[in-house]
Amino acid sequence: MIRMNQLGAALAMAGLVSGAASAAAPVSAAGKSEFVTVKKTHFARKGKSYYIAGANFWYGGYLGSPSGVGERARLRKELDTMKALGINNVRVLAVSEKTAMASAVRPATTNGPGKYDEDLLAGLDFLVDELGKRDMTVVLYLNNFWQWSGGMTQYLNWFEGTPALDPNVTKDYDDYMAKTARFYANKDAQKEFRGTIRKIVGRVNTINGKAYRDDPVIMSWQLANEPRPGNGKASDKEKAVYTKWIAETAQYIHELDKNHLVSSGSEGLAGSAQDAKLFMASHSSKHIDYLTYHLWPKNWGWFDSKKPVESWDGAISKSRDYLNTHIDMAKTLGKPIVLEEFGLDRDGASFDIKSGTKIRDRFYGEIFELIQRRAANGDPIAGWNFWAWGGAGRAANADYWWKQGNDFMGDPPQEEQGLYSVFDSDASSLALIKDHAGKLRLLQR
Repeated sequence: MIRMNQLGAALAMAGLVSGAASAAAPVSAAGKSEFVTVKKTHFARKGKSYYIAGANFWYGGYLGSPSGVGERARLRKELDTMKALGINNVRVLAVSEKTAMASAVRPATTNGPGKYDEDLLAGLDFLVDELGKRDMTVVLYLNNFWQWSGGMTQYLNWFEGTPALDPNVTKDYDDYMAKTARFYANKDAQKEFRGTIRKIVGRVNTINGKAYRDDPVIMSWQLANEPRPGNGKASDKEKAVYTKWIAETAQYIHELDKNHLVSSGSEGLAGSAQDAKLFMASHSSKHIDYLTYHLWPKNWGWFDSKKPVESWDGAISKSRDYLNTHIDMAKTLGKPIVLEEFGLDRDGASFDIKSGTKIRDRFYGEIFELIQRRAANGDPIAGWNFWAWGGAGRAANADYWWKQGNDFMGDPPQEEQGLYSVFDSDASSLALIKDHAGKLRLLQR
């Protein structure tokens, strides 16, 4: 989202090098595959249609770490709470990169090219294992266009020697986007990124001994969080480089792992320079199994949370159009689509957990109803992941900015803590989520 918007490792690498075949796909008691698969324009799992009623939980692997930042008791509690609400899927950051940028999370999974923090990787293992105990699935994204986890700009810092750009400091998102898009064509950065993909996709879980590529808890590998071709003025050449990168990286993942789906992590038109042809082209590869899109009416200037009454009608009209347009594009491509990010802030643009959520609840309700209606009609909308699960996390500082050692929340360090988080005390929001998760579940037959 743009904010403006060593046991297992050795075994895994041996398997990749030797080209060893994956184990037989897990099946349910009824003999149906437990992996999430694509059946025409919908998902299927265990012989039934599968709709996503999900949450963004980017820090889940952090909580699973056995030391340092880990809070395994909290992680179990968060998963239990989400499960009780009917949430069946979480979208999680798999890899972060160490950086000097102040608005990025610390510590990082990757402390430099080829240097991995095994505790954080073990945290991801723990998360995946706990999700399996609750019959939940996970989407794991492997990079980030934005700076809050190091991401693509940090790769460029490593291999170009250029500063890792922090738009929280420069206040120039257009410049940030244009420069960060150089990542796709940087051969050294791509070589390193593929090494990281091999590291994660080929991993063997240190908790349960399962190879990641054989674990149906993982629904999808995602190339990155909100990859963009550059800024809104991206050239045809930049768009071509971007489309090629998506297709080739997705193909590479499928070569390593035949069992799991691959998705891009795109925001949709907002992340495609408002170019429908680009969005369609970048999702037309057979190695992109389904489409993704995000919805941010405040970040995109459609909604003014200081003037909610005056700006509501225009914002919700544009939001409906955005949702429907992408569902229709998915129908044209013949693939499912997931609305995997959407959010709105608390009443009065407050970050205080005691403030109300009346406007956000109204927004969520509109989104849920539209998706439910079109899903019930058989259209290729496969569900939603709201942004983001804050759960039991609480802001620690008077200015609401995150500092290392504070609770992890749904809002990453590039923004105020409490901006878009859904907390475990937000009773009306939780009731709304539970109600609509239940309605989606009724379509799974």
